[in-house]
Amino acid sequence: MDITGLRQVSVPVTDMDRAVGFYRDTLGLRHIATFGSIAFVDVGGVRLILEAGGAEQGASVLYLAVADIAAARADLVAQGVEFVDEPHVIFHDEGGMFGEPGLSEWMTFFRDPDGNMLALSSRQPPA
Repeated sequence: MDITGLRQVSVPVTDMDRAVGFYRDTLGLRHIATFGSIAFVDVGGVRLILEAGGAEQGASVLYLAVADIAAARADLVAQGVEFVDEPHVIFHDEGGMFGEPGLSEWMTFFRDPDGNMLALSSRQPPA
């Protein structure tokens, strides 16, 4: 078997209109379609399924790649998003295990309106 990427991820939501608005308007992702109790959002070629009445809230973590973590965080804070931490280095990739060698993996975490955890993730030169 040859797994080539992530096709889709589902997250449970309690209010479909509010969830679609958050992912589309606040995060700026493209809303593909809504069919009854599920909606599809494009995250850089990966489908995010918003599923009303789905599994237990908080069961997924979405890691959203951004070029500039500080600027992306500031944009979301300006839209009322509350973060649970400050951007911080998770891993310094000296050997290039996850991409270009010598870069640090930075992350900062926040929640959507249903309590699902999300993270902004950026690979940057060491500070």
